[in-house]
Amino acid sequence: MRFETVVLIISFILAILLGVIIIPILRKLKIGQIERDDGPKSHLKKQGTPTMGGIIMIISMIIMVTGTYIFFSINNQHELADKLLPILLLTIGFGLIGFIDDFKKLVLKNTKGLQPSYKMLGLLLISVAYVIYLVYGLHLETNTYIPIIKQNINMPIYLYIPFAIIVILGTTNAINLTDGIDGLSSSISAIIITCLTIIGLSFGIQEIGIFGSIVIGSILGFLTFNLHPAKVFMGDTGSLLLGGVISAMALYIKIPFILLIIALIPVIETISVILQVVYFKKTGNRIFKMAPLHHHLELSGWKESKVVIAFSIITLVLCIIGLNAI
Repeated sequence: MRFETVVLIISFILAILLGVIIIPILRKLKIGQIERDDGPKSHLKKQGTPTMGGIIMIISMIIMVTGTYIFFSINNQHELADKLLPILLLTIGFGLIGFIDDFKKLVLKNTKGLQPSYKMLGLLLISVAYVIYLVYGLHLETNTYIPIIKQNINMPIYLYIPFAIIVILGTTNAINLTDGIDGLSSSISAIIITCLTIIGLSFGIQEIGIFGSIVIGSILGFLTFNLHPAKVFMGDTGSLLLGGVISAMALYIKIPFILLIIALIPVIETISVILQVVYFKKTGNRIFKMAPLHHHLELSGWKESKVVIAFSIITLVLCIIGLNAI
């Protein structure tokens, strides 16, 4: 059995065990979901459902990557072991910022949470550190693969660094906006990360294959509690974490443009929010009943499960297209 399969299965089991332990603690501490009054009426019954569940995935990933690091170090594969840590640190950093935001809103009862400027600054600093690591730590070239036309473009370093930072910030916020329905963000992210993991393995990048497998197992374990009706929500802790994972993997294997294909659902969700805000400011009217798009579909009569299934199938098809575009 491939090592990647083993760590995926162990991560899955570990995340389930962590969920069994952590969810009752979140419930006991009354760290519950706060629903908007102007949102879909079906969401009001979710009020109080434990959130900040992203810590289940974070802890699972930390344990598994640490264990894998020790395993490779003992077997004198220090270079491979060392390459796992920076990807983990980026994703944990993003998850930590989400955790602080959730903690202020849900535990300290500060409805504003982490100030947007501080939140963006934290994400920016972590993004810059990761991109600098890729360029100057790993000495990765700035050539970037363009899917479909299947050509590499060489970007000057002064263009590549801001471009890569924008990819990280844009992806993270897109996944964050996609979170809002039971199992939606976790399902879509699992499919996207699986696609990136397959691409990484096909390129012979073992650290991406291992890290991606750990993340997939952790998400699937969390998803057993997050499917409708959800027993726990991931909060910003989880959505920012997953956005960081997706962008970090795409940049590491030099295919950030593939996200325009395989992550089209989060892209559309983001565009729906932008269009809604811009149109409302200009006309005072709304294009959608509610943004992001998944809420518009809910208010149009779609059940949550139907939205999740439809978006997941579309993402799966897009990932198949993406794999064939490499």
